[in-house]
Amino acid sequence: MAKYETMLTGSFDVVLNALHDGIMNASSTASYEDGSDYRMGSVRCAVRVYERYSAMGGNRVSMAVTLVGNGQNLFLSAITSGGSQAMLFKINTWGEESFLSTLADVAEGLKRS
Repeated sequence: MAKYETMLTGSFDVVLNALHDGIMNASSTASYEDGSDYRMGSVRCAVRVYERYSAMGGNRVSMAVTLVGNGQNLFLSAITSGGSQAMLFKINTWGEESFLSTLADVAEGLKRS
């Protein structure tokens, strides 16, 4: 399991769409599995789950992405799982880390823009 968290500033919808597009465009095997949206007053929360095939691990890796926003203040959390082939402990996390870096690169680019 690998995790990435950061604070962002901007439009909730613009950031959410940029993250989605960045994930989907980075790999031909990426798929959007499902999502959930919630709003309470000015606070919004979007949860998205993605999968992709990891050639290095020879299996599929999933990533749960959560974006929480209150106005222009946003919090992003992404956690990957899967990809390990060991029975008792994880020996192969390359696929998880690679999938997570796809999202992190998009998020860091949004911070610079």
